[in-house]
Amino acid sequence: MSPPTDVETHPLDDPDVDPFDVARAAAAHLARVTGVALHDVALVLGSGWDAAADLLGETVAEIPSDGIPGFFAPAVIGHGTTTRSIRIAGTNKHALVLGSRTHLYEGNGVRRVVHAVRTAAAAGARAVVLTNGCGSLNPRWAPGTPVLISDHINLTATSPLEGATFVDLTDLYSPRLRALARKVDPSLDEGVYVQFRGPHYETPAEVRMAGRLGGDLVGMSTTLEAIAARHAGLDVLGISLVTNLAAGISPTPLSHAEVIAAGQAAGPRISALLAQIARRI
Repeated sequence: MSPPTDVETHPLDDPDVDPFDVARAAAAHLARVTGVALHDVALVLGSGWDAAADLLGETVAEIPSDGIPGFFAPAVIGHGTTTRSIRIAGTNKHALVLGSRTHLYEGNGVRRVVHAVRTAAAAGARAVVLTNGCGSLNPRWAPGTPVLISDHINLTATSPLEGATFVDLTDLYSPRLRALARKVDPSLDEGVYVQFRGPHYETPAEVRMAGRLGGDLVGMSTTLEAIAARHAGLDVLGISLVTNLAAGISPTPLSHAEVIAAGQAAGPRISALLAQIARRI
């Protein structure tokens, strides 16, 4: 008989295991291997955003994410495979850069999706920056445009909160951090992010529905992480990189290659922007 798979033995899959215990174990592991007792801010880097880590400051330690309790290698091309501890330039603060993101569409459960932000909170972070690549409903936001997330609509039909856990999501995406970001770049627009479950792209009808609900951006990440971050006491800044116009708005068929290409083209500019913002948090 073959040995059990990782999916069958992963601690976060056991309903009797407290996911916050796993997050605390991950944070303790990070403190040991990086030599940094507490991190001040965390960044989850989505498609197109990974180069920002190089601009933040000195990398104290870089480790494979799948060696940290509760983490495993990402399944999506274009996402990082390591976690970095970075001493932010000109400060005594440290950033925890989480390059390995788990998506709901991978089918491994919500606990795994939000484990990174829970680990960041357990590691001492006061704020988290959630980034993503997304489709735009606004034709003015061409591929390569960064957009602040002002609010979200969660269409995944699930939540990272378990049991009778009631959390106020008013101003989930911190007005203070959004104002700080606009001080760095006054041209930044903001909009409502709509998360679909994926992994398929949205249909034109679904995009029209998202617009009628009040959405400006569509994607497959971020909202569940943001909810878990608020529950864990973190301030949340969300920034989307428009990688394509959404289905029915785009004149060409959608493809993941297009997403990667747009992220690479915008990489230097958005990475510099994100590094400047992170230094001020």
